[in-house]
Amino acid sequence: MKTSYEFTTAAEYFEHQPEATQKALMELRECILSAAPQAIEMINYNIPAYALVEGGKRDQQIMIAGYKKHVGLYPHPKVMEKFTDKLSAYKQGKGSVQFPLDQPLPKSLIIEMIQYRNEMLNKTL
Repeated sequence: MKTSYEFTTAAEYFEHQPEATQKALMELRECILSAAPQAIEMINYNIPAYALVEGGKRDQQIMIAGYKKHVGLYPHPKVMEKFTDKLSAYKQGKGSVQFPLDQPLPKSLIIEMIQYRNEMLNKTL
């Protein structure tokens, strides 16, 4: 969603989304917090971000964003490399995947991806 509005919380971001986008974003949020209950919710680049470690910088965050026809999950390029085959039905970028709003989210796969990223970070700390 393109906007000049500066969001200060994820809840505020969600409120400004169309209903279908909002629902999918809330489901993504639930998946992230289920897989990484220690995650700290914040706004980064004007979209919801979840720092997996305290004070986590961009590469230690999972980010999500809402769009007109899909939601984006930005877990990390290494996560995308590991799960690229399981995500073959979805449009992917180097560090992102798009989930169409007209299909159910693959929640168990999303949770698995977040758990993997969380484990990667824990090994480096």
